[in-house]
Amino acid sequence: MKTLQSFKARTGEPFGAPLLAHTPEQVDSIVEAASTAFASWQASSGTARSSLLRALAEAIESDRDELVSIADNETALGPVRLNGELDRTAFQLRRFADMAERGVAFESVDDPAVAGAPPVGHPAMVLQRVPLGPVAMFSASNFPFAFSVLGGDTASALAAGCSVVIKAHTAHLVLSNRMLGLIQKVLEVKHLPKGLIGMVQGGGSDVGVRLVAHPLIAAGAFTGSTRGGAALQAVANARPRPIPFYGELGSINPVVALPGILQAKGAELATLLAGSINQGCGQFCTSPGVIVLLNDPASDAFVAQLTVALKALQPHAMLTPGIRQAFDNGVAHIAESGVKILLQENGSPEAPRPFLAQTDAINFIVNSELSEEVFGPAALIVRVDSVAETLQVLAAIGGSLTVTLWGAEQESDDARALVRGAMNIAGRVLFAGVPTGVAVCAAQQHGGPWPSSTQPMTTSVGDTAINRFLRPVCVQDAPSWLLARSGQPC
Repeated sequence: MKTLQSFKARTGEPFGAPLLAHTPEQVDSIVEAASTAFASWQASSGTARSSLLRALAEAIESDRDELVSIADNETALGPVRLNGELDRTAFQLRRFADMAERGVAFESVDDPAVAGAPPVGHPAMVLQRVPLGPVAMFSASNFPFAFSVLGGDTASALAAGCSVVIKAHTAHLVLSNRMLGLIQKVLEVKHLPKGLIGMVQGGGSDVGVRLVAHPLIAAGAFTGSTRGGAALQAVANARPRPIPFYGELGSINPVVALPGILQAKGAELATLLAGSINQGCGQFCTSPGVIVLLNDPASDAFVAQLTVALKALQPHAMLTPGIRQAFDNGVAHIAESGVKILLQENGSPEAPRPFLAQTDAINFIVNSELSEEVFGPAALIVRVDSVAETLQVLAAIGGSLTVTLWGAEQESDDARALVRGAMNIAGRVLFAGVPTGVAVCAAQQHGGPWPSSTQPMTTSVGDTAINRFLRPVCVQDAPSWLLARSGQPC
């Protein structure tokens, strides 16, 4: 059997005892247990689902000190950030608990019978929703709580009535196993089957591919790289019965800053943007990677201010040596693509230094590689001559989780054009602040056109994330006993 080893992110030292990777047979067994658990969980009441989600939130809060300590060793994200992320994870669990209790998954559309022949007349119809089945959930490297074992994907799938099989991320294996232990205790106390929330682990892609390809898995949920997500989506599509695969992938989150607002408060915005680029060592899916500026004196001053602000910052260690190597490779690739280097300094083996470069619109549009995400504290300034050229730059990006528009407060032809261009490529458009930080709320949309996600009509954050794991079914002339269930599956 293959063994796995966790490491301390700051030093590279082994952390915790070696762990065994799951064999193909073990993966199959865990999926089969999830399928067995789904048979009863899909018919569970909103109260039962809510009770489980609340108990899971309480479990991680009660083990906060140990969980944060483990996570800090494995990720180097720091206790302040990690405590906040644990709070967010508990909040997500309770928010979906509230939704389950309100019966959101059981909401239906009643279309009473209309006498007469079609097209005016029709039988009595009710549109309701049923859970898809066992969900393969892939933990993210950069959010060891909020997008991991008990993150938003797991919470929304459970609230929808699905069982879950989690693929633990190799960047925080000790933490993932600690979380699994807490989960198993909660399931035991609640007299729920152990297979309702299972977990598999393994290096490479074998375990993940087998999980997505398993005929009993009904959907996949993934947060990670474009390359990894695309490979798993191909597996999901190649199955004899393809399944939906909800991948949140790479994004460069362009920021468009107009001269007027830069002239008014350029120094303030430069400090704000530098902090966003550096936040979490740039290991956020919403980290701003491209800044689009008009050729204007206010933009010139902003470039100088941003360079100074970034130079003053020191990112912490990256999550894994592999992520650090990918960052170095990405920075080197940008530097060789006809750009002007504004800031590039050597960092330590674990922690890089911020990187900033500048190019013109023509070079950016021609070199499609410049629109690829560099995961880490790096950004590229793209200078444009007009709003029309700005729109060409946005179109060249193709798809992004976010676009930020600074300076579009007043309506004009240019403002309307920029809003249209931003909405064409992004799932979330900001007019103030920075894109890092994704609120968990009813109106959130965390997903966009390819390559930012595989399913731009859905979100992995916010209330409507539950919709990914529910399938509409129309019942026609249904018997009274079925209607009396008020949308709760049998």
